[in-house]
Amino acid sequence: MLVPILELVFAGVVVALPVWWWAGLTQAVFAALIAVFVYAIVLIWKTHRIEQWLSQSDLHSPVPWRGVWAEIAQRVQRLLRHRETQTNMAEQRLQYFLQAIQASPNGVTLLDAQGRIEWCNSTASSHLGMDVSRDLKQHIVHLVRDPVFAKYIAANDHTAEAVIDGRASSLTQTPKLSVQLHMYGEGQQLLLTRDITSVTLADAMRRDFVANVSHEIRTPLTVLAGFVETMQSIPLPPEEQQRYLHLMAVQADRMQSLVADLLTLSQLEGSLPPGLHEKVNLPDLMSSVAADAQALSSVLSGLEGEQGGLLHDLVFEPVPHWTLLGVRSELLSAITNLVSNAVRYTPPGGLIRVGWSRTAEGAIFSVSDTGPGIAPEHLPRLSERFYRVDRSRSRETGGTGLGLAIAKHVVQRHGGELRIQSQVGQGSTFMLVLPAARIELLSD
Repeated sequence: MLVPILELVFAGVVVALPVWWWAGLTQAVFAALIAVFVYAIVLIWKTHRIEQWLSQSDLHSPVPWRGVWAEIAQRVQRLLRHRETQTNMAEQRLQYFLQAIQASPNGVTLLDAQGRIEWCNSTASSHLGMDVSRDLKQHIVHLVRDPVFAKYIAANDHTAEAVIDGRASSLTQTPKLSVQLHMYGEGQQLLLTRDITSVTLADAMRRDFVANVSHEIRTPLTVLAGFVETMQSIPLPPEEQQRYLHLMAVQADRMQSLVADLLTLSQLEGSLPPGLHEKVNLPDLMSSVAADAQALSSVLSGLEGEQGGLLHDLVFEPVPHWTLLGVRSELLSAITNLVSNAVRYTPPGGLIRVGWSRTAEGAIFSVSDTGPGIAPEHLPRLSERFYRVDRSRSRETGGTGLGLAIAKHVVQRHGGELRIQSQVGQGSTFMLVLPAARIELLSD
C-alpha cells in the first residue's frame, strides 16, 4: 500500500514543480491534482489487470510484468498460494476425519442444540433408518419413534447408555442398539449408536447354557440322592440293593457322558482348526462306527424285550478307499453322534442307511433314517447345545443334547458344514460336508 501512495506523491511533485516555476503556485497545485487523479486511474487500471491475471491464471505461472507492480503481483501470488495450500490441507484432514468416521462400526450422528440432524455416517443411517439427503435438519425424535429413545433424549443425564430396537431388515431379526448422547461445543450433541445384537444373543445363550447344564445335572443328582436316601433309611434285600446300585450307576454314567461332551465342546471351540498333516483311514474309521451302531441297536433291542438281534435295519454302504485329512478322534465323534442319534430316534424295525458320496464341492457323509421326522420350525435350532425336539424322548434314549452341537463344531473346524433335511412322518437325513482338500485316495 505504501508504494502506490509514494508513486502518487511523486507524480504530483514531478508535474507541480515545472508548473510552479512557469505559472505560479495556484496553477502548480491544480496541475498536481490533475496528475494525481490521472495516475490514480492508471493505478486502478493496473490493479484491475493484476486481479484479472490472478483470477484467470495459474498461481504458479510467472508474472508478466516488470518493476514494482511485478513485485506486488508476486507477493500477492505467494500469499494466495500459501492460503490455497492451507485450505487444501484443512480439506484433506476433514476428508480423512470423515472417512475414519464412515469406517467406524459404530453410528455417529451430529445434532444441533435443538436435536436436529446435521450429519450422520452410514452406520448411523443403517442403525436408525435415516436418509442423510432427506432427513437433514429433521428432529431425531421424529425419525426414531421409540419411547425409550425419546425419554432418553429428553432426560438431563446421559451418562448411562440406553438400549433400543434398531431398524430391522426384512431378512433378519430386530437388532438391539446401545445409544449414548454426548454434549459438545455450544449446545451441539453427539449421538453414538452401537449394535449389541450379538452381545445380547451371547448373554442369552450363556444364561440358557447355564440353566440347561444345571437342569441336566440336577436331574440325575436328584435321582442319585433319592436312591441314597432310600438305601440309608430302609433295609433292602440284596437283590433290591443291586437294582438300586445299577440305577445309580446309570445316572452316574449319564453325568459322566454330559461332562465329557461339555469338555469336548470346550476343546473344539478353544483350539485352532486342524491341519492337513494327520491322515485318517476311512474304512477303519467306518468299521468302528458300524460296530458302535450295531452294539447300540442291540442294547436298545434288549430294552425293548427282543432278544438275539438288532432293533433296526442298519445298512452301511461300501466305504470308499479314501484318506481323510483331519483329526481322527474329532471325525469319529461327529460321525458316531449322527449315527447313534439315528439309532436312538428311529422306531423298532426302521431303516437306517449310512454312506459316503463324492460331489464337486467335496465329500458328503450322510445318515438317513425312517424315523418320525422333525418339524421345519425346529431345524434351524437343532444343532444348538441342549436343544431337543422331545426332551422326554431324548432322556429315555440316553442322549445328552450335545451330539449335534459337537458334530457341527467338528465339521466346521475341518472347513465343512452340517446339513439337515427332514420331513415329519418320513424321516431325516443328516450330512457332514467336507471340502475336497480333506480327501485323498487311500494308498495301497
